[in-house]
Amino acid sequence: MHRWDGSGTSLASGRTLRSVTDTTVETTPATRTAVEFWFDPTCPWAWMTSRWVGEVEQHRDLDVTWNVMSLFVLNEHNEDLPAEYRAAMERNQVYSRLVTAAKARHGQEVVKRLYDALGEQIHHRQQQDPAQVVPAVLEQLGLEADLADAAWTDETDAAMRASHRDGIERVGQDVGTPVIAVDGVAFFGPVISPAPKGQQALDLWDGVVAAARYPGFFELKRSRTTGPVFDTVED
Repeated sequence: MHRWDGSGTSLASGRTLRSVTDTTVETTPATRTAVEFWFDPTCPWAWMTSRWVGEVEQHRDLDVTWNVMSLFVLNEHNEDLPAEYRAAMERNQVYSRLVTAAKARHGQEVVKRLYDALGEQIHHRQQQDPAQVVPAVLEQLGLEADLADAAWTDETDAAMRASHRDGIERVGQDVGTPVIAVDGVAFFGPVISPAPKGQQALDLWDGVVAAARYPGFFELKRSRTTGPVFDTVED
């Protein structure tokens, strides 16, 4: 999900579980590419895009830095936002605050691990209660339980908002999450479902990056016809 646009799509609509197994790729030698990725942990569309980037990362020399942003911060001055959306976004700030607190204590390395664990709970397992998700994820990763304390306060908000601002100012205020920067060239999206595998993932990456690098390219869009399609998760 990104900035709310007035449509009737619910936060949890259209979600489908399926297994995607095509992993055939053509290997292409390349120099290392610096990639920055901004996400709100609760956004299913950012999650789909992050799984695609992870697939590309297995076959291309990417140095990916993962950063939080916040759908609540993005929409906090949107007076047209329905009350139930605003309440959900405000409640879900817990997750961006948690990642920010963990990063402050453990450094950049913990961000992706925490995002992966949160995403598995929130998106694949459909766990919607932060009071259950947060302690479960901290225990799973062997992180200190007291990190949860910061998730329910505003003590990390300055750092979280700074990270959000760093991402959104690169692409403009009328977009949302995810934001990706490749060698300093930033763009919103792509919004994809399902996350492609194998050669399709690499082809999409090459096309998106090529388009983004053209300074006169601004927008390419079509209406979504499906919700996020998640790979199955084995218990």
